[in-house]
Amino acid sequence: MAMYPGSFDPVHNGHLDVISAASALFDSVVVAAMRNPSKSVPLFSDDERVAMIVESTSHLANVSVVQFGELVVDLAQRLGADVIVKGLRSQSDFESELRMAHMNHSVSGVETVFVPPRTEHLFIASNYIREITRFGGDCSHLVPPAVAERLGQRTAQEAAT
Repeated sequence: MAMYPGSFDPVHNGHLDVISAASALFDSVVVAAMRNPSKSVPLFSDDERVAMIVESTSHLANVSVVQFGELVVDLAQRLGADVIVKGLRSQSDFESELRMAHMNHSVSGVETVFVPPRTEHLFIASNYIREITRFGGDCSHLVPPAVAERLGQRTAQEAAT
């Protein structure tokens, strides 16, 4: 079993590329959504993020979703994950993720597998989507339909206040 952790605030097409690839490589994939305290104020609640991931991956029979608030390696061990899956967009992603992979292996023995998104999704980042949405911009082409709908609702709510 593979586990793909992240904040997924919100899940976007690059994430879905990684999830789809992991789904083809492993018997089962658990997408683990967390709130990262080092990141800005989240756009979506934990429950909203889990719901969007569930809706966006419903076509993948071997994918499940959990929400967590512990160390990634502790969750991986508790779930019995053989590997941690991480997406890579750039060289800077690789440098930080490689250090994290070595640290995770050092403290838990769990290996990390790196999976890049397709080229057309390399530039997508949740923080860009959050910022564009907060200023009323349209990111619907960068996210799955379930997320685009919620982004539209969030933009309308913020415009009304």
